[in-house]
Amino acid sequence: MSTPSQVSRQTLPEGEIASAKPRAGDPKPEVMQLPINTQRLTDTARTLVAADKGLLAMDESNPTCDKRFAKVGIPQTVEARRAYRELIITTPGLGESISGVILYDETIRQQKKDGTPFVKVITDAGIIPGIKVDTGAKCLAGHPGEKVTEGLDGLRDRLAEYSHMGARFAKWRAVIALGDGIPSRGCIEANAQALARYAALCQEAGMVPVVEPEVLMDGEHTLERCGEVTEEVLRSVFNQLYVQRVMLGGMILKPNMVLPGLSCPKQETVDEVADATVRCLLRAVPAAVPGIAFLSGGQSGELASARLNAMNVRFKSRLPWAVAFSFARAIQRPALEIWRGNESQVSAAQQALYHRAKCNAAARRGTYDAAMETDRPASPEHPMEIEHAPEIHNR
Repeated sequence: MSTPSQVSRQTLPEGEIASAKPRAGDPKPEVMQLPINTQRLTDTARTLVAADKGLLAMDESNPTCDKRFAKVGIPQTVEARRAYRELIITTPGLGESISGVILYDETIRQQKKDGTPFVKVITDAGIIPGIKVDTGAKCLAGHPGEKVTEGLDGLRDRLAEYSHMGARFAKWRAVIALGDGIPSRGCIEANAQALARYAALCQEAGMVPVVEPEVLMDGEHTLERCGEVTEEVLRSVFNQLYVQRVMLGGMILKPNMVLPGLSCPKQETVDEVADATVRCLLRAVPAAVPGIAFLSGGQSGELASARLNAMNVRFKSRLPWAVAFSFARAIQRPALEIWRGNESQVSAAQQALYHRAKCNAAARRGTYDAAMETDRPASPEHPMEIEHAPEIHNR
């Protein structure tokens, strides 16, 4: 007779995890796993990619946020970070284009100046709160030039706390660098396994995992090389997700677009990028996944919107999953450069943030056009341009 631990996944309702009952003499388990709430997970995942909306990543670590502040002359203080985050979440009409926001540990605990918790402000705007739970990419032992993302230790308890605070989804980012002899199989597998273990813990906690394997833009690699590696990475990730019994219908994939390296002499057109990206995803991403929310990866806001738009114009009616966005700087950067810590510029900065969010919602519909940028709020001293040094720790 088979024990509950030997029950095949196929004999259970989708998403439920079998857990063995303790036998006589076994140590008492710290946590008894219960079948995960399949309906809650699928409903949340579908809501995150519904109605032409997408995610706003505002999960920069404190050091990363401070670096960005320093570049535009903003004091690197707790209060400055709090004020900037309040600017973002109180942007009028933000919920028209944004379905969820990804927060950082400091951010989810913060309040408006009047004492209202940020989580309440977000939910009152009809937006779902999420939380970044990895602790950053660290050097991978034995693999020079490669990294593995850490943060699994204690994650079950942290997820329980974040869920109690109101978070309904989480994010974990793995970074894959391209170069001579890399990525190695060891790097790809280590990151895929960590992503899958994180995702399983999220679903156990009733939270939708946003699974983010990012092939970085840095380097001279071609579009074709990026496509090959991205496909290999995604295949490895989904193999590990299956091994860890992650319910695909209750997750969101946050991949990179297939792009040539920033230093590559040949930079393909928007349509060529769209074709290569969709071709790669169709080969590697199961149809059961409800949505793909691209990271911007250091692209300018306009270019990220244009490429997302091309994918939806050319392929939307034929794709099994929603094609959405989960951008950070590609939405935030104009607002930060306008605000610069000046309270009198809050309204103008919010208009810029709202504008970029609306452009990406239009890109989801396939109606984005460069003409939408002509009347956008801007910082005349710092016009938008592509960033040529994507940072390792946050996107």
